[in-house]
Amino acid sequence: MLTGRVFRFGDNVSTDHIIPGRYTYLRSNLPELAKHVMEDADATFVSRVKPGDFIVGGNNFGLGSSREHAPLVIKMAGVSAILAKSVARIFFRNAINLGLPVLVCDTDGIKDGDELRVDLEAGTVTNLTGGGQLAFGRIPGVMLRILAEGGLLPYIGKHGNFNL
Repeated sequence: MLTGRVFRFGDNVSTDHIIPGRYTYLRSNLPELAKHVMEDADATFVSRVKPGDFIVGGNNFGLGSSREHAPLVIKMAGVSAILAKSVARIFFRNAINLGLPVLVCDTDGIKDGDELRVDLEAGTVTNLTGGGQLAFGRIPGVMLRILAEGGLLPYIGKHGNFNL
């Protein structure tokens, strides 16, 4: 069960919004790079985000390059999950591999600052502020196990690759 506050973004949030290109030289210093996550979309994001909070987007979240750093620095900033109407496939896969849940659902009724509770196993999002519940569909068991271990590499390190 995940609980946190919403940081709302719109459609077409690219990996350049997540990691501004002027900071790509920091790829070898991920803690420093995480200090700039979402900076071009919301300059105050890093100073306001708290562990467990959520990023909520519209359509086509994570479009652009295949930078694995993008979901990783979002996770490092403390975000527990991303909810969006649709997500770029490579961003989705990178996020799951790095242990960051990405939930595809109708985000229209979720407002900036709302408090949400997400049940990954049941596939539900409860809006504790505005009321109501959304479904994002069941996450396959293998993906839940990967997320529970913190990503694909920690999962394989613990269980081997035969248990996928």
